[in-house]
Amino acid sequence: MPRFLPPALVLALCAAVVPAASVPAQEEAPIATNTQNPDAEKHTLRYRFQPGEIVKSRVVQQTKIETTIAGTTQTAEMTSVSTKSWRVTDVDGQGRTTFETMVENIDLKQKMSGRQEVRYNSQTDKKPPPGYESAAESVGVILTEIQIDPAGKLLKREKRAQSNLDNANALVVVPLPADPVAVGASWSVPIEVPISLEGRPARPIAIKQRYELEKIEDGIALIRVEPVLPPLNDPKVRAQLIQRLARGAIRFDLARGRVLSQQTDLDEQVIGFNGADSSLHYLGRFIEELIPPESQPAPPPAAQSTPNSPAKSASKSKSPAVRAQRK
Repeated sequence: MPRFLPPALVLALCAAVVPAASVPAQEEAPIATNTQNPDAEKHTLRYRFQPGEIVKSRVVQQTKIETTIAGTTQTAEMTSVSTKSWRVTDVDGQGRTTFETMVENIDLKQKMSGRQEVRYNSQTDKKPPPGYESAAESVGVILTEIQIDPAGKLLKREKRAQSNLDNANALVVVPLPADPVAVGASWSVPIEVPISLEGRPARPIAIKQRYELEKIEDGIALIRVEPVLPPLNDPKVRAQLIQRLARGAIRFDLARGRVLSQQTDLDEQVIGFNGADSSLHYLGRFIEELIPPESQPAPPPAAQSTPNSPAKSASKSKSPAVRAQRK
């Protein structure tokens, strides 16, 4: 286990669209298992965007990792708040949406055992602390161009900037079921996580992310999400999967066709991952909330970049993000 969280990892967590997971290419939208009642009302969950629309979210990531090895305990804590922005450039006749992604601003603090706390705010700090320079240059520039279908299937992903803020292995949006579903229906997305053990070649572990439509109230669907893992007897394997064990809830607006908010929480401990007396305790929370259009500050001008040259920092938005209100 590393003694500290690298800046690139911290900032990648901040910029995540949903909690990161390595996923194979989606061939089709996931098929849902509906309830046993054939007469139950079914609902179609689809993304809906308009060309020229700017969709912004406030993303909060909190992590605390406590590691004990050979009687020595170390703690690493990270809190980050960022504004994620999507600029919708095209929606075709089949509802396939193309958009450009950007992180408009970021505010983070990081504290580790035996080290001075590190803080960085892209809106107020003219110079980032050592190790954060590349990430600071990536704030306020277009990171990727992405196309999804109405069910959230990833159709295209083109990197537009060399950046620590874009996780190419992360789910872009919450995957939606292929067919209409009733309350109680569930669907799953396969995830492959590479596992490395000393003296053995790396191998993938297949897990699933399971979603369930828990209820619909006032046009808002509440979707529960949780991991589904195979039996794991080796604590070294479980320790490498620990970040994938978060579970939580998603609020999806059926009429507007977008996620209003999502929150996942993680509180897991692994004993014996590095010797009999070793332990790893991981606490985490991920929150993303849609910012209402009327509350959005003017976006910064996007700096263009090429995949072969790092993007330069553009002017930052000066207004803080406003927490999303329940629709």
